[in-house]
Amino acid sequence: MKGKSIILTLGLMCLSLLIFPGCAKKAEIKQDMTAQQQGVITDQKAKDAAAAKEKADRGKALPDQAMKDDADNLKSMKTIESKAGMAIATLADIHFDFDNYVLRPQDRNTLAKTAAWIKENHPKMVTIEGNCDERGTVEYNLALGQRRASEAEKYLVTLGVNEKILKVISYGKERPLDPGHDEEAWTKNRRDHFVVVTSGK
Repeated sequence: MKGKSIILTLGLMCLSLLIFPGCAKKAEIKQDMTAQQQGVITDQKAKDAAAAKEKADRGKALPDQAMKDDADNLKSMKTIESKAGMAIATLADIHFDFDNYVLRPQDRNTLAKTAAWIKENHPKMVTIEGNCDERGTVEYNLALGQRRASEAEKYLVTLGVNEKILKVISYGKERPLDPGHDEEAWTKNRRDHFVVVTSGK
């Protein structure tokens, strides 16, 4: 009986030696995994913080860059002004239906905005350039372009623009905006273009 107790005790001891190191190993593995996970989380937090800082820095830099771009543009405009002796701007074009010089409602709206800008900014001169699509003879399109430019001029005068600063010219089909030979191109080319001398000699 005593021998059996000893064998049983020894057996339990061996078994405990086998089980507990395994538990210890599992605990170590668990600790290692927890440490790795913690490391990953810490790394991710660091990456997120760095990304957020970079985004914030980029956000601060954008206005500065925009201001620099504006300054560069202003410099180049001054260069052009000093070489040409005048500052030139352009306003929105208006367009016409085929073989027509009647102002459409949407173009009257555009001309109303043009008139408001002219009255507010007091340019030295506004040239209205009449243009046509490529169809028809040179002579016919020069005459049509002249009518288109004249219609815009008359309408601007009715809106209170001083006619002394307005100049009308026709380029007929000689200055297409779009060099294509289809309706899409022709629609763009049937237009009045406004060139404004804002200052200078």
